[in-house]
Amino acid sequence: MSDQPVLHVKGRVLVGPQDVRDELWVVGGRVSYDRPAGARDVRTVRGWALPGLVDAHCHVGLDAHGPVDAETAEKQALTDREAGTLLMRDAGSPSDTRWIDDRADLPKIIRAGRHIARTRRYIRNYAWEIEPDDLVAYVAQEARRGDGWVKLVGDWIDREVGDLSPCWPREAVEAAIAEAHRLGARVTAHCFAENSLRDLVESGIDCVEHATGLTEDLIPLFAERGVAIVPTLVNIATFPQLAAGGESKFPNWSAHMRRLHERRYDTVRSAYDAGIPVFVGTDAGGSLPHGLVAAEVAELVTAGIPPIEALAATSWSARAWLGRPGLEEGAPADLVVYDADPRAEVGVLAAPRRVVLNGAVVE
Repeated sequence: MSDQPVLHVKGRVLVGPQDVRDELWVVGGRVSYDRPAGARDVRTVRGWALPGLVDAHCHVGLDAHGPVDAETAEKQALTDREAGTLLMRDAGSPSDTRWIDDRADLPKIIRAGRHIARTRRYIRNYAWEIEPDDLVAYVAQEARRGDGWVKLVGDWIDREVGDLSPCWPREAVEAAIAEAHRLGARVTAHCFAENSLRDLVESGIDCVEHATGLTEDLIPLFAERGVAIVPTLVNIATFPQLAAGGESKFPNWSAHMRRLHERRYDTVRSAYDAGIPVFVGTDAGGSLPHGLVAAEVAELVTAGIPPIEALAATSWSARAWLGRPGLEEGAPADLVVYDADPRAEVGVLAAPRRVVLNGAVVE
């Protein structure tokens, strides 16, 4: 038996939405549902246990100005850990955060490499800024550097047009997504507007971030193709402020951003009702702080998604989508314990009683 103390989680263990067990053991950092023989050094934790929460859109190693140092990236990861987020899909970062993988006390990260954007069509210091002829090569590069994901910037403000517009011609997107899939990577894209979505989905994209431009004619296409969305509603809440800042120079863009914001909840609810997979992501690490996963779950509920489905979008379903285990027998013991049933009241997510990462209780 490992020298690591045995942990006994007692109360209600939410292995799945309806699969609820009375107890769980952590032996050698892994989940077990069998009482270990001869265990002497046992610590008991009581409450409602969930798999470690998932933030499917965040950025570790990035702030509003670009890459940050390792000390700042560590603080970002620790902030997420304290909020119960133990698995993150990093949706684009210029920083090398592989050192985090060697830290058993920090959340696990699934990386999408660095953003790939059109020249002068994204936030400065964030992305590789290239032209369409180079898209396939850069997608291949980031597919090899990432953990099974590549991140495109699908649309951004075009200063000549004065509004959001697609960044890539369809033939470039088709070739790039095909190359990523050939290399075993999935592709996601930042998209605010309506007019970039059809080409991306029909070209085989796997996910769309934000997806504020989803309209009634596009929703069936997403559902048919099984394209997931990560709405990042805590980020979309900043649209009015962004619009006010750009109104004098780009009035059409500002008006467009306000419209997207005004219909954000209807957009998400319509996507959910149509069967489009919806997952929790905060977009932390750009202009937003880390640790907002509970706030994003609450936003999904406000949008009209049933609480248990909003909870699944940051736990069971999200982990399955990302190919990572939950609280199955033998899985790494990454879990969060609460004072009350989060299925009944998602607000309890904001106050974890205990966080357990790789079998160790985080104090």
